[in-house]
Amino acid sequence: MASDWAGGGAYEGMKGFSVTLDYESEQEAERIFAGLADGGHVLVPLQPSFFAKAFGMVIDRFGTPWMVSGGAITA
Repeated sequence: MASDWAGGGAYEGMKGFSVTLDYESEQEAERIFAGLADGGHVLVPLQPSFFAKAFGMVIDRFGTPWMVSGGAITA
């Protein structure tokens, strides 16, 4: 559980953090990313990175920022 707003005044949305999800497989990351992106806003499309076969950033339809990765690359 987490909270960043105690009420009172106008709610300004979530800022200054991202929830991170890391999956063993690239396919699972793709499935979750697609669900979060549905009705949301993709900041970084799911793509290969230096640390994972798939990494992306998205803000879901409720305004929650997410970083999703899958298929960790190990040296």
